[in-house]
Amino acid sequence: MTSTLAPAAVARPLLRLLVVAAMTLPMLILYAVGVLGPSLQRDLGIGLAAVGLLPMSCFGLAALLSLGAGQVVVRLGSQRALALLFASVALAYALLAGLPGLGGVIAAIAVCGLAQALANPVTNLLIAEQVPPAERAGVVGLKQSGVQLAALLAGLLLPTLSLWLGWRGALAGLALPALLLAAAALATLPPATAAGQPWRWLAPNRPLRLLMGVQLCAGIGLSAFVTYLPTFAAGRGMAPQSAGALLAAFGLAGMISRIVLTPLAARSRAEARLLFGLLLAAALAVLLLRQMAAGESWRPWTAAVGMGLSAVATNAIAMGLLLRSPAFGPTAIASGQLSAAFFGGFALGPLGFGAIAAAAGGFAAAWQALTAVLLAGAALAAWLARQRPEQP
Repeated sequence: MTSTLAPAAVARPLLRLLVVAAMTLPMLILYAVGVLGPSLQRDLGIGLAAVGLLPMSCFGLAALLSLGAGQVVVRLGSQRALALLFASVALAYALLAGLPGLGGVIAAIAVCGLAQALANPVTNLLIAEQVPPAERAGVVGLKQSGVQLAALLAGLLLPTLSLWLGWRGALAGLALPALLLAAAALATLPPATAAGQPWRWLAPNRPLRLLMGVQLCAGIGLSAFVTYLPTFAAGRGMAPQSAGALLAAFGLAGMISRIVLTPLAARSRAEARLLFGLLLAAALAVLLLRQMAAGESWRPWTAAVGMGLSAVATNAIAMGLLLRSPAFGPTAIASGQLSAAFFGGFALGPLGFGAIAAAAGGFAAAWQALTAVLLAGAALAAWLARQRPEQP
């Protein structure tokens, strides 16, 4: 989509900082639940299945809101939409410091759903407005790497901070930088210079529906993996600090894959075929993790890095394809619909995985189910490749 507005240019470093932060802060809550899972279970008195309710609350809301988030972003303009995103993140993390019990934590985390719904539409709109077409794939890869930056920060910082401040204090400390970023968005981004466009519902077309199916499967796989990886590894004898560091390794690998693969995929015009291969590789990573024995360390590390290098890149590549090809429809609206599918997967993944693990009395059946979901996503990517949406 080419914006109908004519916003003033924003300095490149500032633009990149804002779009990366817009992807990082809302998604950090997912990795925080994974890293702090044992502490949450102990302090809230909940089991494995209940842990899945926490990410479901925010990603379920994000999935619903994403259906109309693109229209909201278009009407508000990128400046006000980005400020709203950061303000809602600040509110969510501040509420985590004070709302008591499982219900309070679920309600606080749910507020992040608004920010997650806005993240892709507003950052994609900013890129469409501010970045030359030849540079967009690289900027998309950079901004999508912010999701994995969240995993890196969560894995490296939250275990230690929670020892000093408790898990509530560690998360509440994120409210201040979110507020500062909201102020920066209002102060530096140009306001919308045209009236908001009229509201209209555009149903996703066939290529977009297939891409949404791919992202639904990827979201299920990623959310379940990062939510339960530290708990699974700790149950096999890995120290809590090391189990948390698995997410840091996952995050670093994911940042690299998104930054490197997104522009490469765009130049090759083979995004859908690459999605197929990456989801196959992700399924293999889950199968490898399932075989972990007590005291074994190489399998979880290899699986964490493998998942980061494979499944993580799929969302960035999908967003890059959507931004480059007109086959999927208007950028902001299609971005919101694609995000709805991805976040729907993030809501379903931990809840379904935890329910299967609890019912089966262990993780083996849950890992098998997760492998099947990722293989289904690969099949949908192969189908999408036959539609040839990669052509300019």
